Amino acid sequence: VQLVESGGGLVQAGGSLRLSCAASGITFRTHAAAWFRQAPGKDREFVAAINRITADTYYSDSVKGRFTAARDNAENTVYLQMASLKPEDTAVYYCAAGFQPVVAPSDYSYWGQGTQVTVSS
Repeated sequence: VQLVESGGGLVQAGGSLRLSCAASGITFRTHAAAWFRQAPGKDREFVAAINRITADTYYSDSVKGRFTAARDNAENTVYLQMASLKPEDTAVYYCAAGFQPVVAPSDYSYWGQGTQVTVSS
């Protein structure tokens, strides 16, 4: 199983980025997908998730209304569209796959390598 994230980078506050996570060895039709982030010195934090069956999406309060998670079944890829970015969004962003779209990192079996997002003020 492999999850490969891409799309991170440096952006000014107020800007946008789109992260991608391509899966091999599993499909996002049978696994919930989630995005987490981890800033230096902080715990890994839930950002968003997509239900494997309904494709319903869930967001943390800190990103609700600014970030949008989506899934492309044909490409077996999930995306995180991030808008109105703030300096506090700076972190390494990770894609994860598991059984349920929950907030606890420990409930996810598969993880990507992470992609750095840096938002300058």
